Amino acid sequence: MSQAFVALGSNLQQPHDQVQRALDELAALPQTRLVKASSLYRTAALGVANQPHPEFPDFINAVAELDTGLAAQDLLAALLAIEAQHGRERPFANAPRVLDLDLLLYDELVLDTPILTLPHPRMHERGFVMLPLAEIAPQRRVGHHGKASALAAACADQGVQRLQAES
Repeated sequence: MSQAFVALGSNLQQPHDQVQRALDELAALPQTRLVKASSLYRTAALGVANQPHPEFPDFINAVAELDTGLAAQDLLAALLAIEAQHGRERPFANAPRVLDLDLLLYDELVLDTPILTLPHPRMHERGFVMLPLAEIAPQRRVGHHGKASALAAACADQGVQRLQAES
């Protein structure tokens, strides 16, 4: 079994529900077990000049740790299939999305192909990834960038807000 970390994000069609449903779908993948899931985090939409905007609502983000028997490329294919089931479209870079699933880390694999780069590029700079990752795996190294906990601390000023669990 391999250890994989997946980032989840949504800012359309009831984002909380989209992320929660995706966590269930990750747990149901063949040869895969959901080990841990972070809390949910709220993040302002970034990357388009007029965001935040009512048409570009805040994202709900999380990170999941998986144990999987799937190869990295097969896991990526499964993540893309889950996105498609949720109605993911890619009209332009950083567009609002129903569901975004990114394979962040897969064991200690370093890979750079046209379809998959591991560790995920720029993840170490993104609070919406590093804060939930550090919550569930603070000692996890992110390539040559360092431990998740230190990288999360460096992203603490990005306005990412941990949401309280619903009771």
